[in-house]
Amino acid sequence: MKKTHILAILVIAIAIGAIMTTVSDSSTYSNFSEAIENPGKEYHVVGQLDKEAELIYDPEVDANLFTFNMIDNKGDNHLVHFAGSKPQDFERSEQIVLIGKYENDAFQASKILMKCPSKYNEGQSGEMQEFTAETASS
Repeated sequence: MKKTHILAILVIAIAIGAIMTTVSDSSTYSNFSEAIENPGKEYHVVGQLDKEAELIYDPEVDANLFTFNMIDNKGDNHLVHFAGSKPQDFERSEQIVLIGKYENDAFQASKILMKCPSKYNEGQSGEMQEFTAETASS
């Protein structure tokens, strides 16, 4: 075999390996029920803030713990712990996407994506904002 054939086969094998790794590690959009059934797997849970429940964030006690309730798209309401500070305008969010795992009787969010109403165009939705535990605490 020529060196170019061997190199081409090697590049194709590496590309297939990278694709397989990406597909197997990707998390999926889901709901709380599925996250509870698979506690070690990371999920994207879409829903809305339960505005009736209390938002708990006390930076004097723990600046890296924000606790709230969210209702997923199936209507299930669950407790959420976010390892970071409370995002600005969190109460105004129209939609929330949580990225994390269900552990210890609560959803442990490592990232929060929020869709807030636009401040410039009345009646139109704004962009998604991302908050991670690292960026939220700084």
